[in-house]
Amino acid sequence: MVFEFIENFIVSNPKIGVIAIAVFISLIVTLANYFLMDKKRMKEIKERQKELQAELKKHKGNTDKEKEIGQELMSHAAEMLKHSFKPMLITILPIILIFGWMRKLLVDTSIAGTWFWWYLIGAIVSGMIFRKVFKLP
Repeated sequence: MVFEFIENFIVSNPKIGVIAIAVFISLIVTLANYFLMDKKRMKEIKERQKELQAELKKHKGNTDKEKEIGQELMSHAAEMLKHSFKPMLITILPIILIFGWMRKLLVDTSIAGTWFWWYLIGAIVSGMIFRKVFKLP
C-alpha cells in the first residue's frame, strides 16, 4: 500500500520523486558514515594532510623531500579509503537495487533519459548539507 503510493507519486511527479529519493539515500549513506567511520581518526588524517600539503609547498624543488612527503600523503589517503570502505560496503547493495527499481519505474516518464542527472544533483546537494549537519570530515 505505502510502496504503491510512493510509486504512483514518483510516476506522476518524477523530478520531485527522484530528488526525494536522492535526499533519502544521501541521508542513509551519511548516517552509515556517521555511525561506522572513526570520525576522530579521519579528522586527524585530514589535519595531517593539510600540514603535509603546506610542507610540500615549502619544499618545492627538493625532490627527495617532495618524494618523502608524497609517500606519507599516499599512506594517509589509503587509510582514509580504508575507513570509508566499510560504510560503502553496507550501503552499495541497497543503492543498486533502488537504482534498478527507479530505472524501471521512470522508463515512461518525462525524465526517462535524464532521471540520473536529477538524482545526481539532488544527491550531491543533500549530501553536502547532511555532511555539514552531522559534522563529517
